[in-house]
Amino acid sequence: MAMLEVTSLGISFGGLRAVDELSMKIEKGGLVGLIGPNGAGKTTAFNMLTGVYRPTDGGIRLDGQNLIGKKPHEICKLGVARTFQNIRLFQDMSVLENVLAGCHCRMRAGLFPSLFRTPAQRSEERQAVERAMRELAFVGLDDQYANLAGNLAYGNQRLLEIARALASEPRFLILDEPAGGMNDQETADLMLLIKAIQKRGITILLIEHDMNLVMRVCEKIVVLENGALIAEGTSAEIKRNPRVIEAYLGAEG
Repeated sequence: MAMLEVTSLGISFGGLRAVDELSMKIEKGGLVGLIGPNGAGKTTAFNMLTGVYRPTDGGIRLDGQNLIGKKPHEICKLGVARTFQNIRLFQDMSVLENVLAGCHCRMRAGLFPSLFRTPAQRSEERQAVERAMRELAFVGLDDQYANLAGNLAYGNQRLLEIARALASEPRFLILDEPAGGMNDQETADLMLLIKAIQKRGITILLIEHDMNLVMRVCEKIVVLENGALIAEGTSAEIKRNPRVIEAYLGAEG
């Protein structure tokens, strides 16, 4: 059984059909790229997968469990985490505090233990800090833990978002243009990081405009145009697909 199965997924905003009849399967442990020209419906599809938008029609199943109608925090608890096309960090909080926010969905202490700082609550808090520091070390930011998130260089803010997502202990990670704004060296390092995340057994769905990154790291690529799937396959198959070439370059190109 596929980890993620999307069936005839669609959404309309008034008279605009943003995504139409999207179907795809992602196997456990896979690394799949979702590409397409601007306005193709990629981020809209991500927003449906994570509960931000409710689809007009179609189905989404994670390990056989229906995700339609679930709220974003409920989907997060099921093991789905994401980053954002536009960085969404708590700029005036520390790097460590930002990652701790990702740990929150796995913490069990309620109001009473938190108010009275019970031994169980303090132990859980220590474990969360240790986990957050491990994720910061994983992305190479552990030496910045006390710095304000807003003081980090742009590329490091992207890495901090990934660390925060990993802190929620995801089984399925959605990356929305993680290389956006990165220089060549940062992008090369990001490629290695994405592969390292996959080696942890985490399934990855990646939106990215950097075709070099997508072609080099993704095992399978899904292509959208005007909200509809026009192609899927390996990087070699996608590179020579006439419909993909036309979508990006136009008929003359």
